[in-house]
Amino acid sequence: MVIYGLTTCDTCRAARAALPAARFRDVRAEPLAAGEISALLAALGEGLVNRRSTTWRGLSQEERAAPAAELLARHPALMKRPVIEAEGVFHLGWTDAVREAVRHA
Repeated sequence: MVIYGLTTCDTCRAARAALPAARFRDVRAEPLAAGEISALLAALGEGLVNRRSTTWRGLSQEERAAPAAELLARHPALMKRPVIEAEGVFHLGWTDAVREAVRHA
């Protein structure tokens, strides 16, 4: 199991505490490759880009118009977090449904 997120994200911290055996990958310290971003977007869709974040609000209109894969490559903090990969399935966020799904993984 892998948790993708940011070390400074409180929601990621909660997921890490609940899943101590999972490997954590800070996407700022260890950026995602283009293929990894494509796989995440294919599995989770455009919802992977956090359009309510401080990072998003700091982007110009021109930057916001870029494709999601390009945005996530340039600004890893734009990724909604955490993304949890369990048994080849990606889960977005730390909701009750995600907690239930990964508990059995």
